[in-house]
Amino acid sequence: MIGKFIKNEQFNFIKKQVALIKDSYKKNSDPTVIRAVKELANAKIMELFPYITQEQTEMLDLSKKKTDFEYDQYIQELSQYLLPFPQLTEQQIKKMFPKAKKIKVPELAKLNREQITYLSWTDISTNKKYIIYELNEKMIGIECKYTLLSKDNVCSFCNRFGPVAFISTVTKAKKAKNPDYYKAIGNYICFDSSECNGKITNVDYLTTFFKESLGEPC
Repeated sequence: MIGKFIKNEQFNFIKKQVALIKDSYKKNSDPTVIRAVKELANAKIMELFPYITQEQTEMLDLSKKKTDFEYDQYIQELSQYLLPFPQLTEQQIKKMFPKAKKIKVPELAKLNREQITYLSWTDISTNKKYIIYELNEKMIGIECKYTLLSKDNVCSFCNRFGPVAFISTVTKAKKAKNPDYYKAIGNYICFDSSECNGKITNVDYLTTFFKESLGEPC
């Protein structure tokens, strides 16, 4: 039996590749072009999973799909193998933010954990944005200040152009000869984290952001 093995961002990437294939069918009648698009998409999908079984490989293979129905069915079948975001309790979350004494935790029971790469929510009363992500098999929480922007921009996490906020956080980087040293880092990210989680296709920048925040080498 095949267990769940696809992360949210990987699933988003697969959907994006399927959309490119379907679009190529609509725009190109040349079978050579369509075949090239399909082969490239299939190769990129396989690269996401370097340590999968033969059964998982066969499941991910879309080289023989041809119709919109087959592609839609393919996506529907893969959705059953989505890995959920780790389950957290309110107490565990509060422990990640010891300095935030009155932190307001989101309604955890209402979260669709299969559609989350990172957990984030805002506290409008304090202009704080909280972000939780699994880094090196450990759940890490980062507290940021945020400022809503009047103009759309590109999100650093998902690369989507849309409504963003500027977030900033003070890193844990220290200098031995300067105890008062601190470093702040800032990014433009989607204000609506559910939109961001629905578009993110890789975690490279998200991982870098967390490592920088923790003062770790990237």
